[in-house]
Amino acid sequence: MSLKGLLSGRNGGLFGGAERRASATANRALSDAEKLTMLDELERSGVGWFWSTDPEGHLTYVSEAIAERINLPLDQFVGQPLQAVFESKEGEGRTKSLSLKMGARKSFSGFAVAPVAGNREVVIRLSGRPAFSSNGAFLGFRGTGADITEEYHREEETARLARFDSLTGLSNRHRMSHSIETTLTAFRAAKRNCAILMMDLDRFKQVNDTLGHAAGDELLKQVASRLQRAVDRDCEIGRLGGDEFQIMLPDIDDRGELGEIASKIIAMLTQPYSLEEGRCVIGASVGIAIAPHDGVTREEVVRSADLALYAAKNGGRGQFRFYSGDLANEAIFRRRLEGDLQEAVRDEQLFLQYQPVLSIENDRVVGLEALVCWNHPQRGEIDPDEFQSIAENSTQVVEVGNWTITQACKEASSWPVALRVAVNVPTKQFMADGFVDSVRKALADADLDPDRLELEVKESVFFGDANTVDKKLGALFKMGVRLTLDEFGTGYSSLSYLRRAPFDSIKIGDMICTPNLEEDSREQGLLTAVAALAKALNMTTIASGIETIGQHEALKASGVRCVQGPLYAEIVSGEEVLAELAGGSWQIEPSADRMSRARRRTLLRKIQVIHDDYSYEVTLRNLSKSGALIQGLADVPTETQFVVDLGGGQLAVATVVRSAGDTQGLEFETPLVEDGAGGLCTRHRVSPYALASAGAPLAALSPGDYKAMQGGGLNSPGSIPKFAYAPVGSYEAA
Repeated sequence: MSLKGLLSGRNGGLFGGAERRASATANRALSDAEKLTMLDELERSGVGWFWSTDPEGHLTYVSEAIAERINLPLDQFVGQPLQAVFESKEGEGRTKSLSLKMGARKSFSGFAVAPVAGNREVVIRLSGRPAFSSNGAFLGFRGTGADITEEYHREEETARLARFDSLTGLSNRHRMSHSIETTLTAFRAAKRNCAILMMDLDRFKQVNDTLGHAAGDELLKQVASRLQRAVDRDCEIGRLGGDEFQIMLPDIDDRGELGEIASKIIAMLTQPYSLEEGRCVIGASVGIAIAPHDGVTREEVVRSADLALYAAKNGGRGQFRFYSGDLANEAIFRRRLEGDLQEAVRDEQLFLQYQPVLSIENDRVVGLEALVCWNHPQRGEIDPDEFQSIAENSTQVVEVGNWTITQACKEASSWPVALRVAVNVPTKQFMADGFVDSVRKALADADLDPDRLELEVKESVFFGDANTVDKKLGALFKMGVRLTLDEFGTGYSSLSYLRRAPFDSIKIGDMICTPNLEEDSREQGLLTAVAALAKALNMTTIASGIETIGQHEALKASGVRCVQGPLYAEIVSGEEVLAELAGGSWQIEPSADRMSRARRRTLLRKIQVIHDDYSYEVTLRNLSKSGALIQGLADVPTETQFVVDLGGGQLAVATVVRSAGDTQGLEFETPLVEDGAGGLCTRHRVSPYALASAGAPLAALSPGDYKAMQGGGLNSPGSIPKFAYAPVGSYEAA
């Protein structure tokens, strides 16, 4: 059909019936030719285009301007069904709606479509209405179109920015909140699980402060890219703002698998980054919560993941933590602990333990690193790792640091003169006024040779005022104190620090010296280069955290001179140090058996074990991935099966493999997994859906025991215990 026909057809024209007659009356002065010219110009201007179909829906006319814009010849339009030429830009539902309207011969407007072929970037808004002859016969559709390409893509970008982070391309806070909300709502009805991971970056602020915000932005882009590679399963990843990220993993409640994912994320994000402004290394901490175990609503699950993240960061950073019902109380108690530190120093609740530093050539102890512990009146003994995280977040960090140096000097004064004591100095303490004077006083009070005190400082001290830092390092050097650059290789420009400061040694952290380090590996080549550099600068190289014989051999071949870690010795008390030194030369051979023993956690707490329909309370003495040692039942035969209730919905099936009097060794049917806090947990927990089906309201798991999940008849009036309780006596760990 021609444009003239489209215009002038009886009642079927674009301007038909009364409208055509009204137009003719209003424009009597215009000829048909002039009208055609005006409409042709309108078409070519792009302001308005025209189209028409026959009764079967095949195109009979399309403005030539449409064909030119789409870059297709007209003969590829005419004769084709409208839906075969254009596809909806608004989803499948709108395409069906257009087909239904045309099939029902109803008017439509505002449909955004794109061509199936040709320039597919073009977006057109179609409107149309059915046309009928004077006798009511259906003639087809007549309609208009307009090029809305720029408007459409502008609106699309605006909508995208409203849902996605403009810097990284990840989902933003609003989209993540909506996705988690809708997913958990749907999953509650389907009784499905969903894990939420909260993550933020460690030491990111230092990158912004030292390399600038442009470097920080580029770093965040690289972090986003690594995150997408690290999680190789269905998930949604979002950046909530700053250096905080969130990951939603549907249909997973296996804490073993989630721990592996979190560990992979941490490992990938801690690898060095190359930026235009320089090289940098950061870390990451991850908190994990699982719906419905740790919360049913979005608010509950996200809060649980937040608490787990807070615990991971307070536990020393660079680690993951699962949420548990005790974390809220733990966070409150931790803040109280920080407030109690002043009393701890005043009331002599702090004490030192030591980790030996060995010469790798002859296994002789050449130094001891002082580690602070706390004998808290209510909490009991707080180990060095936990104490360090408490102290560094406390306002008492300087006071505690000064006490540590003073006490370490005092205790070291009774050791042989060849033995040095090393003390880690927090950056806040180093930068505090009077630090150098406090070191001088500690040495004088203990009458200790300054050469026997080794102060370990991290690269973060160099982020302060350069003149102040250089003056303090220079004063300590003149005093004769030995200086160690701690965690070498985890900062931004370590070589410049070595040239600038009078260090006696460098300590290589676990970023470089990983447990899977082996001889002839690429990592060993890096260590060899570091050791050679240290030797050229007349420095000693120390490797810390050694766990495997493979690490030991690779370090020895690399030229590293000193080592420390659990492969050689556990942390020892001051009394044990004196006892070892009383025997003369102190040598420690590396032993893999020592690591195996260390992995068995020694505990002392009450738990429930279930046999048949009866629940017994016993004492859990130690725990490993593969089994446990319990005490409190008499004469339990081997091969007896128990369900061990570890609390918080954690039920583990176990078999008695050793039994002696009141003590039984258990072997788990399914091994436990790391909980991210140095402890162990079950892979799966009692499902809140199972509790709900038994009549309980659907809610997050409580920290209590779950012995009733074995059928609800435990310890009922008719039940008879098979085993007798025994008085808990002494035992020897199997």
